[in-house]
Amino acid sequence: MVGIVVVSHSRTLAAGVAELARTLGVGKARVEPAGGAADGGLGTSIELVEEAVAAVDEGDGVVLLADLGSSVLTARLFIEDDESGKVVLADAPLVEGAVAAASMAAADMDLATVVSAAEDAYNHRKS
Repeated sequence: MVGIVVVSHSRTLAAGVAELARTLGVGKARVEPAGGAADGGLGTSIELVEEAVAAVDEGDGVVLLADLGSSVLTARLFIEDDESGKVVLADAPLVEGAVAAASMAAADMDLATVVSAAEDAYNHRKS
């Protein structure tokens, strides 16, 4: 199953989005938060991203969803250092993208389909 990691400047925001995505992903999706700085304050932490990716990675790939600014940079930095080639940053709205990704992951779709679902969440706002 494809894993999902929510990267945010806020630990609370990341945890809430992960909880919502897991719940709406029928509880089967593996979704973990990587929010806030290592000390618990606002910010981003490559170490928290590493831990979250390790927690959800079952070998089928991992989708990262990031809120803004340095969380996007942190996600990109992680991907640059990742040797598996199976971690992708989705260009998607954080909440809708996480829910769409979790739904596809729970249905045991492949990495490309999960990423596409997350990114397609932008189109649902335009309808």
